[in-house]
Amino acid sequence: MSRILLTGWFSFFHGEVTAGDELALRRVAELLDRWGHPHDTAWSRGYRPDDLHLDEVSPQRYRTLLFVCGPLHGPQVEELHHRFSHCTRIAVGTSVIDPRSPAVTGFHHVLARSGGHGPPSVDLAASAAERPPPPVAGVVLTHGQREYGARRRHDEVTDGVRRWLGRRDIAHVPLDTRLAHDDPHHFRTPEQLLSVLARLDVVVTNRLHGLVLALRAGTPAVAVDPVRGGAKVTAQARACRWPALVPADAVDDATLDHWWAWCLGEGRLRAAESRRRFLEAPERRLTDPLLGLLEAGPGDG
Repeated sequence: MSRILLTGWFSFFHGEVTAGDELALRRVAELLDRWGHPHDTAWSRGYRPDDLHLDEVSPQRYRTLLFVCGPLHGPQVEELHHRFSHCTRIAVGTSVIDPRSPAVTGFHHVLARSGGHGPPSVDLAASAAERPPPPVAGVVLTHGQREYGARRRHDEVTDGVRRWLGRRDIAHVPLDTRLAHDDPHHFRTPEQLLSVLARLDVVVTNRLHGLVLALRAGTPAVAVDPVRGGAKVTAQARACRWPALVPADAVDDATLDHWWAWCLGEGRLRAAESRRRFLEAPERRLTDPLLGLLEAGPGDG
């Protein structure tokens, strides 16, 4: 049986790969497997450097080209018609902008999600088979804190954490503890941030309040102290009785993996205990002396 080549905007070096693209592709590949049609997928070299790439494909190996998802327009799509002119070319789950465009008319069949002859269809990505979802991590990092001078390891720590995240199957969400009333990239109130933190599986942070607010929300945190020798993040982890602390000189995959696994297990219970302790029996070592100073009056003590 002749093979089918799956292509799309995810195949072009100067295209883009979206989550919807890959899910739509997955849906089509699942159906081809079920129907017994052998197939290959051409990926962008920039997205998957170790897989089959469009510029490496031998067109004569295929009798059918399927273009999956995305809009049908532009010279990159048109080039497929020339390069695979001997193939039956089918577009599925695509958007048609101009039906007269060569990018559209070059296909023998267009099964459009919109812009075609019939009513719009639900995008293929909606029906792709579900896979186990990865854990969701809120990532709260800072490059700042110049006050630590030569002890700063913020750049190395942040880069190490980001490389580690990039190599793991983790859905990571960048977050910031800074608030703003006129910037949609920041939360306006602490409650907005806490609402997000409470819905995460883990927080990865090198900020003091990234740790404290994660525990207040009942979410375990991998706390990384970005200051050589330890500073306020280390002190706060000790004050909170929180063990998942990584020193600046220990940011490696093994250490981060260890505390990540711990947070997904025992750490969930420990974080819930921390939240109860914070709210039901709040720390008084700072507030009691403050009350005493306020009641003593000027010059007393």
